Amino acid sequence: MIRRFVLDGCKLPVGNVPLYQAFADSIKKYRNPNKLDPEYLFELIERQLADGISFMAIHCGINRFSIERLRKQGFRYGGLVSKGGTFMVSWMEYNNCENPLYEQFDRVCELMKKYDAVLSLGNGIRAGAIHDSHDRAQMAEMIINCELAELGRDMGCQMMVEGPGHVPLDEIEGNIMLEKRMSGGAPYYVLGPLPADSGAGYDHITAAIGAANSARYGADLICYITPAEHLALPDENDVREGVRATRLAARIGDIAKYPERRELEKQVALARRDSDFEEYFRLSMFPEKMRQVRDSRTPENKATCTMCGDFCAMERGHALFKNDIQGDKCRKTVENSNACE
Repeated sequence: MIRRFVLDGCKLPVGNVPLYQAFADSIKKYRNPNKLDPEYLFELIERQLADGISFMAIHCGINRFSIERLRKQGFRYGGLVSKGGTFMVSWMEYNNCENPLYEQFDRVCELMKKYDAVLSLGNGIRAGAIHDSHDRAQMAEMIINCELAELGRDMGCQMMVEGPGHVPLDEIEGNIMLEKRMSGGAPYYVLGPLPADSGAGYDHITAAIGAANSARYGADLICYITPAEHLALPDENDVREGVRATRLAARIGDIAKYPERRELEKQVALARRDSDFEEYFRLSMFPEKMRQVRDSRTPENKATCTMCGDFCAMERGHALFKNDIQGDKCRKTVENSNACE
């Protein structure tokens, strides 16, 4: 019911994680998620696709080999942080069986093809702490997911790879390079990454820093994080703040990658320089927030803001260079040389 409500109310592509419902249903039916019937899992995947899901995060890259790497390295500082991934590892250990999503990968791909959906290879053993970044267990799953991305593409399935969780800032570029190299350039859906573990309460900012760098280095899809991450289920305001921070991160990354994206930033700077607040609002990402802040602290001099008031640097600069800022002269100079002379 919830899934169909979301699909009916949204024009954008909607993705989900089928393992969540599969294990939840098994708990209701058997009071034990480890009694999940693999056939029911595949039936559920098809039912969700038939509802209109556009992409699915499916944990195909967890197998007995990757679990053995986790055990031999002595577990982790941050433990296992993927809900679907951890339930699947538990199911495999309880039943002493291989992951059916890995074992029957061709069947997963056929379902995705049938409904023209994208298979996003879930990152079930992603690092949940920067000290676990690029450990053997994470790398084992990443290698498998990259192999599966190529196999799925050869079968005519649309593929993405997910990762990497918590990653120090200096390792983000290398992580993306590895994914692109090993997968033959498959689109990379980054979860965060969070370059610090100690920012709870502001993890939307922590993640935005990681996401901006990821976008800069070639990530293709960014997952938003809310201020409530690691603490609680987000409320509506948490979601709004998380999405805004992630949109900003995506723009920062794109500005670094694509020089043409800087033209808008130039126009924003000119509007701010000229104290043209209406144009400043119109060109910026969050005009409602800007108006709210300005209206809450209205200056006597409408040409300024209350940050500097009568000591406004912009006004003083205009007074100093008034003979050089006649009409559109300075704007044209900026457009021609990127410097105001």
